[in-house]
Amino acid sequence: MKKFFISTVVLLGLSMNVYGQRRPPAPPHPSKGQLVNSKSQELAQKYNRERKLILNHPLATKKMKRDQLRALNERYANEKRLLRSAR
Repeated sequence: MKKFFISTVVLLGLSMNVYGQRRPPAPPHPSKGQLVNSKSQELAQKYNRERKLILNHPLATKKMKRDQLRALNERYANEKRLLRSAR
């Protein structure tokens, strides 16, 4: 009886050890459309944040702000075009 009890405990211990080493299931991967949408949202947030910083800069003149906004708009349009081509 003692040998049976010991072998049962050892068997349970080994099976628990093996069960604990199993990997959790991999999380589902987002679809390509979801990735593009999240990237475009991040891009829009980044654009708005940079635009606000340019417009609220205390030392920049109107001409400097206009030039910086023109460059920002051009860069934003290029990145949007790249995202659209990725779809």
